Amino acid sequence: MDTIASLFSFITTPVSWVIVQFHSLYGAIFGPDSGWAWGLSIVSLVVLIRICLIPLFVKQIKATRGMQALQPKMKAIQERYKNDKQRQSEEMMKLYKETGTNPLSSCLPILAQSPFFFALYHVLAAIANGKTIGVINESLLASARQAHIFGAPLAAKFTDSEEKVAALGASLTDVRIVTAIMIILMSLSQFYTQRQLMQKNVDLSVKTPFMQQQKMLMYIFPLIFAFMGINFPVGVLVYWLTTNVWTMGQQMYVINQNPTPGSKAQDQYLTRLLKHVSTHGDVKGRGKKKIVAAIVAKGPDRNDNERKFIAALTKQGLAAQADGSVIKSAEATADADAASGGAAKRQQPKRQSKSQRQTPPKPSSKK
Repeated sequence: MDTIASLFSFITTPVSWVIVQFHSLYGAIFGPDSGWAWGLSIVSLVVLIRICLIPLFVKQIKATRGMQALQPKMKAIQERYKNDKQRQSEEMMKLYKETGTNPLSSCLPILAQSPFFFALYHVLAAIANGKTIGVINESLLASARQAHIFGAPLAAKFTDSEEKVAALGASLTDVRIVTAIMIILMSLSQFYTQRQLMQKNVDLSVKTPFMQQQKMLMYIFPLIFAFMGINFPVGVLVYWLTTNVWTMGQQMYVINQNPTPGSKAQDQYLTRLLKHVSTHGDVKGRGKKKIVAAIVAKGPDRNDNERKFIAALTKQGLAAQADGSVIKSAEATADADAASGGAAKRQQPKRQSKSQRQTPPKPSSKK
């Protein structure tokens, strides 16, 4: 881990500078040597990085959905050219090019964040060894080494020896309890994030190997984090736990506001949207109108959730428009007029038989 972290030493100066700036802010509130001041500085570093990565996160969502939509075609190519791996790869690349899909886009946020993660690890490792690094001078180094989070120094690790932990002014028991709890929380948050994605935001109508791979990753990633976590300093655990919580919240927002078509989350979203339309008589909000417009544009290609939504609107006498708005349908208006007795139908005369038409009427007799 130290060797990998040293590869990103070129950004340790900007990372340490950001932490020091946040520390000067929180230090004025909690005290410069407080664990809260240093811990919140790391949390703020995560928030700053994740805000900057929001555009990449949007690309990741689009890429993931694009890959899900391509799974049936990819499976067909694999079946057709299963004995010709070269042709299979060529057809796959052709498919990506035609659809504008890049498989690596789904990994962009993780790849972009990795240098900052390893740079922070490098900074904390230097603090643990009593070395200045970046803009962290002797006084800041002494302050950081005194900072504890629930009794555990920022630079301490689960695997550290008792002598090394004692040099940082803490007990090995405190360090291992704190790091163990943080590792468990980090793994659970990773598991819940992936589980939420698989159970709610995957198109259930498409059964592909991609879904099986994602399901496997749901169990594998938390184990990897748990295994790696014992070698992370407390400060890095704070960083990664904050990242997982941010990702979980960000994904929850996307699932609730812009779910994957055909997923359970979309069914729940359209149910809420139907209640919204029933209450207000129209679609309120640009995002909601955009989703309704997309459903209208699909026409006969709508999935089961979307067809159910359109049918429910029709049942209420409403019709979705191409611009995403909802109006009363003509049929519903006509039915409403007829029910209210608006235009009375002219009564047709009773039809006579042929014999009745040929028989002349009897003259009326006066008394």
